[in-house]
Order: sequence, then structure tokens, then C-alpha cells
Amino acid sequence: MKIIIDYEASWRNSFLDGDNNEPLPKKGRGFIGSMTTLKKEGNFIRREVTLDTVMGLLNRLIGDQRKLYQAREKQYEQAYYFEGLESLVRFEDKPQYENNELVYIRNMKGSNDQNSFTGMIKSNDGMFSADYTDEFWGVLALDFDQLCQFIIYDEKVTTTLQADPLSIIARLELLDKEKAVNNEAIANKVVEVLNEQFSDLITDKLPTPYLENNGKIKPLKIYCAALYIQLYRLSERFDITSAKTKAGGISGISKRGFTKKNFMGRFTTGKEKKIWGNPYVLKERIKGIGEVTSMLKKVSGQLEITIDIDKFKAKELEVMIKNAGVSSFYLGKKGLAYVSKIRV
Repeated sequence: MKIIIDYEASWRNSFLDGDNNEPLPKKGRGFIGSMTTLKKEGNFIRREVTLDTVMGLLNRLIGDQRKLYQAREKQYEQAYYFEGLESLVRFEDKPQYENNELVYIRNMKGSNDQNSFTGMIKSNDGMFSADYTDEFWGVLALDFDQLCQFIIYDEKVTTTLQADPLSIIARLELLDKEKAVNNEAIANKVVEVLNEQFSDLITDKLPTPYLENNGKIKPLKIYCAALYIQLYRLSERFDITSAKTKAGGISGISKRGFTKKNFMGRFTTGKEKKIWGNPYVLKERIKGIGEVTSMLKKVSGQLEITIDIDKFKAKELEVMIKNAGVSSFYLGKKGLAYVSKIRV
């Protein structure tokens, strides 16, 4: 028996973690199609037609709407029609047209935008008008060598920076773009000091909090750590209560980095900005090739399913498919598919 399925614009990527062959978690499968999660290795998932895909289609065509793992486990006390027949199923996917398309994926959970904020800016916050303000934010105005001197030798900060939320976040974003430096000379001494002072950051997964995977130092991490050092030093001369959060840290700034939305959250009148979607695209640099851009793959073509069963069983299956009357369906994720021919 041969079943021929024509399909158009079948999506060949997956945006959820987990496995279709397992029960759904209580909170559902996680969305991994956001700009942030796509950067993590393994989250840009490519899909092809597999036996599971074919068996899911066959069950759908005879009107069985259970998930494939449920049908195979005979949940709801309903028999699995293809029990013992899966080994007799063969298939051939014949793509005719393929294209990579830039699409906008909507995240229905409504995550917060990491780089945006809403409402009016409160520039008169105590952090920007206190007696410690110039010395505190002045740390960000130091060049890298001066920063190292400040950390190691407890030098007083005399440089100044315009103290308002937008100027501070602009400076942090600029520092984030600075190239990594070699872990040598005074920079190496700084790393040793920070590892000792912030030993709570060292874990089995993060044995060197202030070194990148290539062994270099990202300046931004040192600047953020220096703000915490300055916070402690200034506390000996000033009342720095207005600079701290309830947990004792700096709003939106950790000892290794910063988050724009969390920083601005304290200095704006609005709520965090929701992000409802993003372009589904991954840019990565591959050694020997250069920068590669991956987008959503859409395929149109034909799927031929062959089932090695006797004529009586084939006729029975053909009648079941016609009685179910499934006109169109998805092949994998999205797209349009339909049965064009059944040969017994």
C-alpha cells in the first residue's frame, strides 16, 4: 500500500525544548526561539521527516487525535491501530522547493525585553544627587589601567561622569563593547584580587568568574566588580543606603555585568516592557567558514509512505482514512499537507 502526501511550506525547525514522545511538563514545554536562548548551543533546532512524523500522520488520517506516545502506550483504553505494523512502514521524503525565510516568532508567555524600559525617567534619585555620587559613578570614567590601580592600590577616584540614568547606562553599554584584554601583568593581579574578594562567585561550573573561555578578561566585568568595591569603601565615609537595593546590591548591576531593564526599572515610572516576539535568526561564526546566518527553513514537496501489508488490511486502512475525512493537516510544524493518492 502506498500513500502519497503533497505538502507546501512545511516548517523544518522547532521552537520548544523537550520531546514530543514524553508527557507535557506541568508548565508546558519551554520556548527556546527567543533572541537570547537562540545564542545558546543546541537551541536552534532543525527538523526532518522521521518515522515518528509518519506514524503521527497516519494516526491523524484515521481520526486518532491522541499524541503519538499516548497512542503507542494505548492511553484512554483505546487500542493502537498500528501496533505491530510500524516495522512495515517505509517512507521517502521528496523535497521539491526549499527556502530559508526570515519570520517573526511570537512568544505567548510575554517575556520582558532585556534592553527596554517604559515610563518617565527619575533623574533625581538619591543615587545621582548624594555626597558620594561623584566618587561612586566616577569608577566608570576610569580607563582600564586606572581601574586596575584603583582596585589594587585603593586609589581615590577623581574622574567624574555625568550622573543620570541614561548617561550611566550609555557608559555601561560602551564598556560592554570594549575588546577583551590579556590576562597578564597588572590585569592578572586584578583577577586574583577579585577572585579572593568575591569568592562566593566561584563554583564548579564557573571556576574563573572573571576570565572568558579563551582566558582573556572582559573589561565590563571588572568595571562592575569595581562598583561593588567602591560601594564598600565609600560606606566607611558616607551613608550609602540610597545606593543599595534591599538585598544589599546595586540595582541592575551584578559583580560581573548589568541588565539594562533591571537598572532602568528603579529609575523609571513605568512597568517592564513586554516582548511578544522576535525574528527567528541565528548568526554564528564558524571556524574556516566565517559568519553564517541561519533562518527558518520551509520545504515543499511530496512524501511517499509505503506500508507492506496484505490487500485486505490495506483496503481496511483506506476505508478508515476516507471515513475520517481529514482534508488537510500539518506536516511537522505548520505548512499545508493533504493526501493526493492512495494506491492499494
